[in-house]
Amino acid sequence: MRVLLLTVAAIAAALFVTGSTLVKAQGEQVYRPGNGVTLPVVTYEVRPQYTSEAMKAKIKGSVLVELTVTSKGEVTDVEVTRSLDRVYGLDDNCVAAAKQWKFKPGTKDGKPVAVRVHIENTFTMR
Repeated sequence: MRVLLLTVAAIAAALFVTGSTLVKAQGEQVYRPGNGVTLPVVTYEVRPQYTSEAMKAKIKGSVLVELTVTSKGEVTDVEVTRSLDRVYGLDDNCVAAAKQWKFKPGTKDGKPVAVRVHIENTFTMR
């Protein structure tokens, strides 16, 4: 049984544009994409793995995580905003994978800034 996880199209579609300014994270002002704030660009990604328990239970669908990409392109403040599986570990695997991603940071007025984005992780069985 092959497993298909997180397509590049899903990544692009999942980096949502909403709002503008948020609170500070790790001493930085955090922004939402739009209104002069550009999206961060993925430079390194780690795909979350299906757990054997989730495969046996035939769980499929999407997990949406929200995270902050710092002005240095690092990931902080990862949280699940749409859960698929709290029992068999898929939500936890998405958080663990997202924490390893690297980005070219988003910008505001040509300068790197922290940006809050979403990533959708899709689990399918084929």
